[in-house]
Amino acid sequence: MKETPLSNCERRFLLRAIEEKKRLDGRQTYDYRSLRISFGADYGCCIVELGKTRVLGQVSCELVSPKLNRPTEGILYFNLELSQMAAPAFEPGRQSDLLVKLNRLLERCLRNSKCIDTESLCVVAGEKVWQIRVDLHLLNHDGNIIDAASIAAIVALCHFRRPDVSVQGDEVTLYTPEERDPVPLSIHHMPICVSFAFFQQGTYLLVDPNEREERVMDGLLVIAMNKHREICTIQSSGGIMLLKDQVLRCSKIAGVKVAEITELIQKALGNDQKVRKEGGKFGFAESIANQRITAFKMEQAPVDTSEVEEKADEIIAEAEPPPEVVSKPVLWTPGTAQIGEGIENSWGAPEDSEKEDEDEAGSDEAIILDDMKMDTAVDVAGIGGQAAPIVLSDSEEEERIILEPDKNPKKIRTQTVSAKQEKAPSKNPVRKRKKKRAAN
Repeated sequence: MKETPLSNCERRFLLRAIEEKKRLDGRQTYDYRSLRISFGADYGCCIVELGKTRVLGQVSCELVSPKLNRPTEGILYFNLELSQMAAPAFEPGRQSDLLVKLNRLLERCLRNSKCIDTESLCVVAGEKVWQIRVDLHLLNHDGNIIDAASIAAIVALCHFRRPDVSVQGDEVTLYTPEERDPVPLSIHHMPICVSFAFFQQGTYLLVDPNEREERVMDGLLVIAMNKHREICTIQSSGGIMLLKDQVLRCSKIAGVKVAEITELIQKALGNDQKVRKEGGKFGFAESIANQRITAFKMEQAPVDTSEVEEKADEIIAEAEPPPEVVSKPVLWTPGTAQIGEGIENSWGAPEDSEKEDEDEAGSDEAIILDDMKMDTAVDVAGIGGQAAPIVLSDSEEEERIILEPDKNPKKIRTQTVSAKQEKAPSKNPVRKRKKKRAAN
């Protein structure tokens, strides 16, 4: 995926701000971004944060055969990887021109400057030497990769400890960290790269350019120097012509910045070594700030529990005895009582339920009486004239049977809604028929 190019408006805005000696992040022309160094749980693992640019450094070692032309010297190997996690523009599995240039610059800065004593890495001349491998992974890209990578590499080398070995005749014994303490590397000096970005054909100069400033710069000058003001390597890219005074001016600025960074590195290494000796907590998890949401850490305050029982007895003795509490019933409705806190009975008072039962009993008696009257009326009608139909009724679902002479009985089934609604209209026809038959 190609990186998104800057628009003309953004480019003009950045160049105009640089002409006015202003930067987007509020820094001055010669200011470095904030530098933060954190160490992992193992020796030789660190993360360097230069602003928002983050680089992970990891050092490992292995016993190998030496080179034929240098049988008494160890081997140093540097590898920088640019993954898509750092920026979408980096393609995985393919070495870009930027990656090749950065790897060569790191090798010249650290290996060719003889910052590490390679002869101390020899175990058996011509047979066994230590191969030190430095792997650098770019975690986030926000400009000035080479400075962050060089700091991460030298910090990881200073923090690394190789296993101790002993040679008895032709036998080489390798000891674990539990058996013998690991041995640090012999480091002569700490070369650190400082980058300078030039704009408008060298008219304007910025130290430690960020990612947007790198897009609009005309050229880049990288100076690798140690705290003794010894230049280890220097590289210019971009095709601009620099004057001798500009280079000398950059070297003076680099000397000041390298001294500050070296002091910061030594303090970080000293603090980590002190914590490890005291048996404190160390590692990347401890370096996360407590204010961040990703740090699930809670400070526990010490609590003195030696005299808790005595204090509790004193408090109980001084306190007044609690009064005797007698529960009083709560009368919600007449005829009910409740003790304590609860919910009112939703079924109502018993008197209301008794009244409802009496009403239902009365209605049932009225229905029975009506049925009895109707049955007697039917009997009387049967006695007076046999041609009259006889009606028999049931409750709930009523089934009428009409008996007529010389005809088959017919069944008519009707569903009643209630007993009262059916029984009331059934009384009138019987009474009318009774009156007519009596008149006859």
